[in-house]
Amino acid sequence: MVNKVIVVGFLGKDPEIRFTPSGAAVCKFPVATSEKWIDQQGQKQERTEWHNIVVWGKQAERCGQYLAKGRQVYVEGSIHTRNYDDRDGNKRYITEIKARDVRFLGGGGRTEGHPDRGSGSAAPPDSDDARQQIEDDDIPF
Repeated sequence: MVNKVIVVGFLGKDPEIRFTPSGAAVCKFPVATSEKWIDQQGQKQERTEWHNIVVWGKQAERCGQYLAKGRQVYVEGSIHTRNYDDRDGNKRYITEIKARDVRFLGGGGRTEGHPDRGSGSAAPPDSDDARQQIEDDDIPF
């Protein structure tokens, strides 16, 4: 059996990064994908699907540092559904993609003026400064 998914889409909001009590990084962000088609009446149709992405470890830290709303990403991972009880005691279910590989693609996601990224305080992943600071083994793509 295989549980593998590949999603290429755009971040719907800035990633949220947290750390577990043991110090492991976990980053969550929504990615939107769109599907366009012409219906039987000849009308253009479009449907957007939202995917909840969860990334762990060093890759999560990089996602939190370099990704921003509007940035295009490639995500490869597996689909997991979990349940929890909400504030009223109702059982809720959420389906997430547990990412094994996140690749930062072109355009979108501005860093200037962002409080966590500053203007120039963190080099974008494709700049010479970032290449010098990041070891080859650390690069998530």
